[in-house]
Amino acid sequence: MATARPERDVIIIGGGLAGLTAAIMLSRAGLDVLVLEKGSYPSHKVCGEYISNEILPFLKSIGLDPFRLGASSISQLRISTPSGKNIHTPLDLGAFGLSRYVLDQAMCYIAINSGAAVLTKRKVTDVSFQNDHFAVRANTEESFTAPLVIGSYGKRDTLDKQLNRDFIQERTGYIGVKYHIRTDYPPDEIGLDNFEGGYCGISRVEDGKYNLCYLYRRPRNAVYKTIPDIQEHIMYRNPVIRRIFKNSDFLFPKPEVINDFSFAAKKAVEDHILMCGDAAGLITPLCGNGMSMAIHGAKLLSELILATDVRTITPLKRKGLEAEYTRRWQKHFGSRLFWGRTIQGLFGNETVSEIAIRALHAIPPVERALIAATHGDPIAI
Repeated sequence: MATARPERDVIIIGGGLAGLTAAIMLSRAGLDVLVLEKGSYPSHKVCGEYISNEILPFLKSIGLDPFRLGASSISQLRISTPSGKNIHTPLDLGAFGLSRYVLDQAMCYIAINSGAAVLTKRKVTDVSFQNDHFAVRANTEESFTAPLVIGSYGKRDTLDKQLNRDFIQERTGYIGVKYHIRTDYPPDEIGLDNFEGGYCGISRVEDGKYNLCYLYRRPRNAVYKTIPDIQEHIMYRNPVIRRIFKNSDFLFPKPEVINDFSFAAKKAVEDHILMCGDAAGLITPLCGNGMSMAIHGAKLLSELILATDVRTITPLKRKGLEAEYTRRWQKHFGSRLFWGRTIQGLFGNETVSEIAIRALHAIPPVERALIAATHGDPIAI
């Protein structure tokens, strides 16, 4: 998918939504961009695959119309308490559902057609910075250099250990599990179903399929440790979850799973690497969605990079770029992450979430204000 020429203007580690957004914008502006992706396209990833319409105008501006790819339109939110009590509320801005399997591949094609080089099955094993230049090495023994590196490699990676990032030593107990299913469920609704220790989301994606994805935090003294046991003995205590699982056709031979990721705050810049997407700060599932925030963050970063002459970058220019990116990232996402983490603290405990969900629904203005606080405004093009 690309030539292996070593010197570039910008190297992007990770070809997810954030990395591909940056690749598209920077390449279209004339920069020589290389994306190093450890996987291949298309592939499935643990993700809610629900995307706020705040990002829709921007996607269309780069030539991607999700509805031409089969995306579903979502306008309603349903939340169930652990006992199975449902509440419903409209989503003012609305959203759409589209799988990462389809979306990432479509964005990869756009990035390549925009001039970016994309190398797949290249896991970055080392990044070093010296004399205002980065040297990046992949598992294929290839080496590349560039004055700027963007880290968009996801929630947790061996690079985080190399960078000695604060969160990487933490054993959180979090597990994320994703299925694709066929089931009888309203096509325009996203459901968020609570259970002891976590919550499960369901929403329609393309081709009449549904994404079924849950987050669970295993206690240190967990009795139930396997995915089937967690579902059978913990999640099914919510009758809504049990009904969905028992009345669906599961399309994966086994679920997509990710373990021990952290919701702790992360720095937007580490050792001069400009972090983006989940690498900059893992977005809680209650922040509207991480997909739109990853794309928005990459857009912000790309605009700042384009305002800097990366080919003649100086230590002073680099310092200014890093400081301004950190400031803008916090300005746009700090409050949203705060409210997402706050609301997440109300979920996962049977008693607390039962009371909190019922109380919020009893005061519609507060309920809608919290939804607005965890979603963004449509992104200016």
